[in-house]
Amino acid sequence: MQYRELAIPGAWEITPRQFGDPRGLFLEWFKEAPFAAHAGHPLALAQANLSVSAAGVVRGIHFADVPPGQAKYVTCARGAVLDVVVDIRAGSPTFGRWDSVLLDDVDRRAIYLAEGLGHAFMSLEDDSTVLYLCSTGYNPAAEHGIHPLDEQVGIEWPTIARDGRPIRPLLSEKDAGAVTLADALSRGALPTFERPDAVEH
Repeated sequence: MQYRELAIPGAWEITPRQFGDPRGLFLEWFKEAPFAAHAGHPLALAQANLSVSAAGVVRGIHFADVPPGQAKYVTCARGAVLDVVVDIRAGSPTFGRWDSVLLDDVDRRAIYLAEGLGHAFMSLEDDSTVLYLCSTGYNPAAEHGIHPLDEQVGIEWPTIARDGRPIRPLLSEKDAGAVTLADALSRGALPTFERPDAVEH
């Protein structure tokens, strides 16, 4: 596996080695020892999620209250998504910045984002299937969102699907009603960068 730290501290792109033959292929999409060596801690696994999305669907920007927060290790088993990590940690040197990784069924990369970071993706193909390993279980009362089209964040969402057709962002009612980053900051609703208890493993 190859690890590349993204422009947002606490986020990594992971590219696996693929072993193919006439029968198909095999790869390890997560391995504890190299992950812990790069991230500096093991991944606590509490829940595994799967989502299937049509082309153009945007999910996020989602985050959870810290502590405990929710770290995610994400890959795309079928199709393709542009996966985005957003630094929403108040006081962070990279606050408001974002970085992205193309997750697809060709290179089969994964992305890891630590607790306190925002996560979103856009599906670039119908039936794109995304798998998430999560460090904590789903807690509706602790889950929040930033509007994925917030101009302050300025994510450059794709306008062309993998098959060449035009796409536009398709949001859930919940994501369409999410607040802006500035609103969340003014309400004190964001994780903070400097808190010593910001990450628990």
